[in-house]
Amino acid sequence: MLVGILADTHDNLPKVSAAMKLFAERGVGTILHAGDFVAPFVLRLMGQGGVPIIGVFGNNDGERAGLSRACDGLHAAPYRCVLGGRTIVLAHDADQLAGASDGADLLVCGHTHEPRVQMGPPLLVNPGEAGGWLTGLSTAALVSLETMEAELVQLGPQETVLP
Repeated sequence: MLVGILADTHDNLPKVSAAMKLFAERGVGTILHAGDFVAPFVLRLMGQGGVPIIGVFGNNDGERAGLSRACDGLHAAPYRCVLGGRTIVLAHDADQLAGASDGADLLVCGHTHEPRVQMGPPLLVNPGEAGGWLTGLSTAALVSLETMEAELVQLGPQETVLP
């Protein structure tokens, strides 16, 4: 199973649309979001593709009731789940992973707006900021739960794979 990973979308609908297009083209089975959606309309756009969304709240997600109404897959961080036979721990800030990562195959976080992949086990993925407001670089990640390989992708009119 291929998962698409986002964080820090911060209401940037054009970049969220680019991510959803990428995820559809690549056959993503589940979307993981590491927080800072900001407003519910981001989740409504993400949900249009019919792909399940699992996410956690970030420090900028003040409208939690509205976000929860837009998507029933949102949780407080850290959130632990099993997908494709792999144990995944999802958090906004990497500090939230402390003590929750035992036995995990994949750790996902955001918050820093800096894309990062650290080989494991466990594999650690920070997809960077999809919104691109802070750094000007809009990124997402793809992870194969079969091979545990991660790919960082720059979002834009034409997606490019980052080294």
